[in-house]
Amino acid sequence: MAKQSFYEKRDNDNRKKTGANVEKLPDFCYDFFIGVENNTSSLTRYNYSIDFVVFFDYLGQYVFKKPANEITTADLDTLKARHIEQFLSYVAYYEKDGKTYHNNERGKARKLAAIRSLFKYLFNHDMIASNIASKIETPKLHNKEIIRLEQNEVQSMMQAIENPTEFSQKQISYNKNTFERDNAICSLFLGTGIRISELVGLDIDSFDFNQNAFVVTRKGGNKSMLYFSNEVAMSLKTWLEKRATLELDKDEKAMFISLQNKRISVRAVENLVKKFARIASPLKKISPHKLRSTFGTNLYRETKDIYIVADVLGHKDVNTTKKHYAAINEDMRRSVAEKVRLRGE
Repeated sequence: MAKQSFYEKRDNDNRKKTGANVEKLPDFCYDFFIGVENNTSSLTRYNYSIDFVVFFDYLGQYVFKKPANEITTADLDTLKARHIEQFLSYVAYYEKDGKTYHNNERGKARKLAAIRSLFKYLFNHDMIASNIASKIETPKLHNKEIIRLEQNEVQSMMQAIENPTEFSQKQISYNKNTFERDNAICSLFLGTGIRISELVGLDIDSFDFNQNAFVVTRKGGNKSMLYFSNEVAMSLKTWLEKRATLELDKDEKAMFISLQNKRISVRAVENLVKKFARIASPLKKISPHKLRSTFGTNLYRETKDIYIVADVLGHKDVNTTKKHYAAINEDMRRSVAEKVRLRGE
């Protein structure tokens, strides 16, 4: 039996977790997940199922006084808009199974989007009489500060990987076993701006060093060809030389390997990025996504072309790119400040 690819395994895991959540939900939710299967990713459906579990637990406990999986479409027809508004207020801070959960405006907006999708489906399929969820306004989203590394901080981070003098002897010894891999991972983030899920899913046959290119599987499953510099290529080749010395299963195709000689996990990549970034910039909370922002910022500064940045980063909507990199316009505003003369030369 052929070994599942990273993406096949991830999709199957998402389907299993979604199925486990659907068992806790009313029967009509099963119809919803079947109905949206062809137009959504497995991750989107899993996230929907998480939000639905919270929503119907709330309705069962505070509105209908019955188990969540016994709620009917007739029950939904008795809901008023205020019930959904009260739910959004509830999820700002709540406790469940001994754990405390918080949702800011973005968390609330995501849950509302999931509820809207469900009510729209039920209404369009004549399962409920009205779509009250469509009446609820999306919480106002405030722009988040764009956190990224400046060029001197990028250099400090890469130097920390090459010469980790600020770590303990135990950490230094550990880093000797992972230097080539960690250097290649951070170089790829900073040199191409790929997402962490995209990086973890890369295989060795994703790369073509004749073109300095690789194929990446984007959100939704689309594949794109990205290119990297000679500097990044050197880091990748050095890692591949080290990888060739590891005792791996013959069918292990993962580009980046953990110390357990398996495909590296998202959590492990997050931890190694934070470890080295903390040396370069102690006051900034740098994650792999912040390295993506760093690349996007640098690319925009070099090209001044927001469409190129959107294409390379894999944004379907250029407005998403504009929103994330609007802060760069400050550089442009500063650069033109001296262009206007009040009294001539």
